[in-house]
Amino acid sequence: MSDTLYEADFYSWAHQQSDLLRQGQFELLDLSHLIEELTDLGNRHYDQLESRLMQLVAHLLKWQVKHWRSSNSWRATIRVQRTSIDKLLRRNPGLKSRLDEALTESWSEARGLAISETDLPDNNFPETCPFSLEEIVNPDFCPALKFLIEG
Repeated sequence: MSDTLYEADFYSWAHQQSDLLRQGQFELLDLSHLIEELTDLGNRHYDQLESRLMQLVAHLLKWQVKHWRSSNSWRATIRVQRTSIDKLLRRNPGLKSRLDEALTESWSEARGLAISETDLPDNNFPETCPFSLEEIVNPDFCPALKFLIEG
């Protein structure tokens, strides 16, 4: 029954499971799906961290190579992503230990995004992240202008 409810109506299944937990009826819990959902919930926070780092680093790279074309929206995106990352880490302190991993995982996407949004040749962008984690999340950090290789 619970398998069917889980697949047919996740909302009702979730409320049923929380009611069973509150009532202490642990023997009736759909443990396999509960474990799966709790794992997915934790992974969503990590995925959000990766996504925010990707956006932030892409904008820092764009700022570095096209500073003269930077806009208020770039500054706003950088500020919003830093604030959101800070909030995410304060609410989920366990993610702090995975910051290096999240940056490594998001780096190639950040680089690719910066390349596609600037229409500059790939060789304007380093193969590895030029910023430290401390710089990336520091609200006062702004990358220095880099000389471009046109073509």
